[in-house]
Amino acid sequence: MNRRELLLGGAALLGGAALGAPARAGVARAFDQDLWPPVDSREAFVAWMKDNRGEDAGFLGQRWDRYLQLISHNDVWDRADKRAFLMTPREEFVTAENLSRAYEWHYLNIGFGVTITGPHTVARMTNTLAVRPSDKVLEIGTGSGYQSAYLSYLTDRLWSIEIIPALAMRTRGVYDSLIARGYKEYAAIQTRTADGYYGWPEAAPFDKIIVTCGIDHIPPPLLQQLKPDGIMVIPVGPPGAQHVLKAVKSVTADGFAVSRSDIYNGAIIPFVPFTGGHQS
Repeated sequence: MNRRELLLGGAALLGGAALGAPARAGVARAFDQDLWPPVDSREAFVAWMKDNRGEDAGFLGQRWDRYLQLISHNDVWDRADKRAFLMTPREEFVTAENLSRAYEWHYLNIGFGVTITGPHTVARMTNTLAVRPSDKVLEIGTGSGYQSAYLSYLTDRLWSIEIIPALAMRTRGVYDSLIARGYKEYAAIQTRTADGYYGWPEAAPFDKIIVTCGIDHIPPPLLQQLKPDGIMVIPVGPPGAQHVLKAVKSVTADGFAVSRSDIYNGAIIPFVPFTGGHQS
């Protein structure tokens, strides 16, 4: 059964920011590239985020604890990426039934036959992209919206594609709700309902591309839309048995070449399947 066949079942699981999380105060201090939360202690981080971002102390404590685990597992290493994790309210992107599990290490069901990727995998894939503030980034598989929200703390040039119309609509609503509460950084996320296999040609080329669903090959249209020296992070392999690859594009006399490396050194990391018209 694929993602489209599960659409009706997923519709019953609406949650996320609108229904899952308790009411929050508005954001007191808008994000900009000079805004850095304290990282010297759990108490300082929680207090600062509660005062400046209006977030729940319980979830902030869970976020901090997971942050320490990310560091100990070498899933995040750059200073800006550490901030991106700490600033992103993962609890706003899970369904109501999984709200208490928002910061668990593994993926969680979000309906429609798809999942929100676990925080360790999101962190490692994102940090591997090495996103700079000027980078244009394309995400394939908007899903819950958490990945693009995370990226918005690294760059304000973001495009994200989701193939499931009802999920795309729900996630756009989550973004819009959060923007209204003061998360203005999410206004930078441009979204589209389409088959991500073919990318976003009119917005190309991109400095970085991240694919959040598994496929048995790297889509040629995405490689074509990646800039020279650009980086793509993508799960490649048979269903349920993907390896997460870092693909770097370089220009050659005959066109371009792609170098590949496994960011988990051969470990299998399962992802939901990449669906779309390319399969036929």
